[in-house]
Amino acid sequence: MSEPLINHNSSLSTSHSSTAHDLADKTLIIFDWDGTLMDSIGLIVESMHVAGEAHGFVTTDLAVQDIIGLSLLTGIDILYPAATDAQRLAIQQSYSDYYIPNSHRTPFFTPIENMLQTLQSQGKQLAVATGKKRRGLDRVLDASGSHHYFEITRCADESGSKPDPQMLNDILNHTQKQIADAVFIGDSIYDIQMANKLGMTSIAVDYGTAASAALSAQQPTYQVETPQALAKLLCA
Repeated sequence: MSEPLINHNSSLSTSHSSTAHDLADKTLIIFDWDGTLMDSIGLIVESMHVAGEAHGFVTTDLAVQDIIGLSLLTGIDILYPAATDAQRLAIQQSYSDYYIPNSHRTPFFTPIENMLQTLQSQGKQLAVATGKKRRGLDRVLDASGSHHYFEITRCADESGSKPDPQMLNDILNHTQKQIADAVFIGDSIYDIQMANKLGMTSIAVDYGTAASAALSAQQPTYQVETPQALAKLLCA
């Protein structure tokens, strides 16, 4: 890829320009989950194909990747606009029926767990803001043994689907932190849009769902190509 491993965006939006961007001063690190911490994109795409086709609907890999980060029902609405309410619910159930028994196939990206351990040892508070449902997030937190890393986690069925910033506001309120204390990291345009709505420092990661150019167009504060580059940026 032609972009550097770490790109500090020089064309910040007006809302960002008044915010300090020294990551060493950030005491609250908020992560998206799928495609940012966990290598789950392939299984999500596969599960959506299985679920849609079970009810007579066909889509593409790229279309599924484009809705990752949204709540599941919102994504189904976008992928299958002709589906009835009953079909939407049936697709959601079929998706869960396939994804859950195969979720052991979704490990953390290397070296994400070491990064979480390092940040925690540095006294940082860690949080998750995800498009997953609470039940789904709790299941993968249990399976990965990672509950203890996170001060708070918020899900789409608790706070609204991205790019609504309510889940970020919930996390700020819980931790009693200010926007300037926090950074949000995600792999979709909805992640960066959500951070931008609050004027929060953001890091876009290129190794998840969205193309690098699409993420760059959202004007994240930082942009990295690999999990290794993310760890280097956050833990320096």
